[in-house]
Amino acid sequence: MEESKNKKGYQKIDQYNQESIDQLAKSYTSLLSTIGEDISREGILKTPTRAAKAMQFLTHGYDLNPAEILKSAMFKDDYSQMVIVKDIEIYSLCEHHLLPFFGKAHIAYIPNGHIVGLSKIPRVADAFARRLQVQERLTTEILNCIQETLNPLGVAVVIECKHLCMSMRGIQKQNSVTTTSAFTGAFENEKTRAEFIHLIGISLV
Repeated sequence: MEESKNKKGYQKIDQYNQESIDQLAKSYTSLLSTIGEDISREGILKTPTRAAKAMQFLTHGYDLNPAEILKSAMFKDDYSQMVIVKDIEIYSLCEHHLLPFFGKAHIAYIPNGHIVGLSKIPRVADAFARRLQVQERLTTEILNCIQETLNPLGVAVVIECKHLCMSMRGIQKQNSVTTTSAFTGAFENEKTRAEFIHLIGISLV
């Protein structure tokens, strides 16, 4: 645990696994030296530790159990119409290049005897996103977790993201957006799926 106070007296408390931080920091020191950076330079001295803490935060999803997040706020209810949480901010790291991809997720389910606290759906998305990912797998992991945990009549997940591995390197296309989708149960019905797509305001054509 690290505690610090700024000039206004605000106390900031961050929690990290110090053993992991130390190991990561050594790796970042080696990486910086390998690419030709002067690791004794003032601006770089604390970079390995900062980068290690950032990486641990960006991948903290490995320490979370998405199913348990849902189970912590499941309630019996007779509501059986579509529930949508849209425009959920997504931040993840591409497992191929360790570069960010980011965008929005739109998630819906149709209850089948149980509803879930609305904040838990974005938390589930974040738990899977804060791991090394590909967008395709992220989409299906969110879908499967909700389907298997809540057992609803159907689940729909659409994710729209920009990938820095496409815009900073490689093909270097700055404005491309990747859209992935997955559906189960009632959302495999064209009419139900069309209603969901209409309500989130996007086109999959």
